[in-house]
Amino acid sequence: MPRAGLTPDRVVDAAISLVDDRGLDALTLAAVAERCGVAAPSLYKHVSNLADLRTLVGVRVLAEMTDRLAAAAMGRSGPDAVGSVMRAYRDYAVAHPARYAAMPVDPLHQPEYAAAGQRLLDVMRAALRPWRLSDAQMVHTMRAARVITHGFASLESAGGFGLPEDLDESYELLIQMYLTSLPLTHAAQES
Repeated sequence: MPRAGLTPDRVVDAAISLVDDRGLDALTLAAVAERCGVAAPSLYKHVSNLADLRTLVGVRVLAEMTDRLAAAAMGRSGPDAVGSVMRAYRDYAVAHPARYAAMPVDPLHQPEYAAAGQRLLDVMRAALRPWRLSDAQMVHTMRAARVITHGFASLESAGGFGLPEDLDESYELLIQMYLTSLPLTHAAQES
């Protein structure tokens, strides 16, 4: 019988807490079991194995990030929405670098992550809707946003910016460069 109160969600909560505290490499069933106050075999009532737990953590991180990005875009449109999404992405990745590292690199091509990954893309696609991009343009445009947000946040989290200029100012310049690179369309000009 599973320990009273222990559920798959609580196991994932413990796993994420462990990742936040000690990094993604510290994620083991034994360490999560210890956090949950149970023996490692007790976890098998809630997760199949470590790979299953890593998947559940990755899905949760994708969902959290998507919720943050959607909240940032809510009530905004055009450049304001895109900029808000890009800021929210950076904020999440910098605030939770170890958790962010648990996010799969290519969620759309892994069945267990596909739905969560699609939701994340849908947020960015909605923010970019006023530009009326073709499907191919949309892919290229979303890839560029990902490179900017992921690259900047990853370098920032790793201490990769040693020069004294303000990081927020640098990031805002990148957002503006990105927005300027978007094709001018009648819909975007009206936003």
